[in-house]
Amino acid sequence: MSAHDRTELFSISDEVADAVASGLPVVAMESSGVAHGLPYPMNLETALDMHKAIRAGGAVPARIGLFGGRFVVGMSDAMVERFATTPDLPKVSTRDIGPALASKGPGGTTVSAALVAAARAGIEVFAVAGIGGVHFGAQHSFDVSADLIEFTRHRVVTVCAGAKTVLDPALTLEYLETQGVPVVGYRCDDFPAYYCVSSGRPNPRRTDDMEELAASVRLHWEAGNRGGFLVTHPIAEQDALPSEHIYALIREKQAEAEREGVSGPAMTPRILSAVSAATQGRTAEANRSVLLSTSALAAEVAVAMSRYGAPVGAA
Repeated sequence: MSAHDRTELFSISDEVADAVASGLPVVAMESSGVAHGLPYPMNLETALDMHKAIRAGGAVPARIGLFGGRFVVGMSDAMVERFATTPDLPKVSTRDIGPALASKGPGGTTVSAALVAAARAGIEVFAVAGIGGVHFGAQHSFDVSADLIEFTRHRVVTVCAGAKTVLDPALTLEYLETQGVPVVGYRCDDFPAYYCVSSGRPNPRRTDDMEELAASVRLHWEAGNRGGFLVTHPIAEQDALPSEHIYALIREKQAEAEREGVSGPAMTPRILSAVSAATQGRTAEANRSVLLSTSALAAEVAVAMSRYGAPVGAA
């Protein structure tokens, strides 16, 4: 394969490419959640509403997926609809990128794979509801999300509502500290937990000022750090689920899944599905709420960073 052919692995929409080249704010998103996060048509409506929220905030949305042997950065509405209505769409994590591209089929990027493409496209801000992290019992299972590894590799700000509720917040924060990834709560003291306002653990830092946040990111990179930056902000209280009840449910459903031999990548969707059933679908509404709020905040971050300017010595 020639060098020219390798560049064709990334198909960047004209709107996204023009915005990046002009230094305009852009917000990247993954696409696995379109197929697996919510039922149809709620998944499609939420995905398109995320795009609207980002545009309303003054940034360009850039959803990332795999299609026809290429990363597509800036999926069209028609492509998003195809992902939303395709049953059993493969999830693509970092380890899956090569085989997924070679198959030339569609694939929904997880956070880790989307970060690879966002960084390659020159996008500095990424929005997601909840990140992957360190699983409960990881001292024995070594179950650590690839998301955390990719945060150490790319100069991308990830705006999220903390880690997914099925994960151990203390171990996740400890891992991020070890890897030198800053975690800053925007107008919140506690590290959020996806559907829940608080995980019961504090954010290492808090800021209430968007310009200070943008400066913190730029200075982190100007100092020579090559990895990412995590900004957390919780779900709106009126849409949140009670953390004690949810964590108790998760422990119960995880124990059930383990007794049935479920492990590895199958564990998280199994638990989330069981929790959704136990809460009579309330998790779906919470998921939608947090996706929209993190998208809107990510647009604010992207706009503030574009005002602050490019980092000194950026590659």
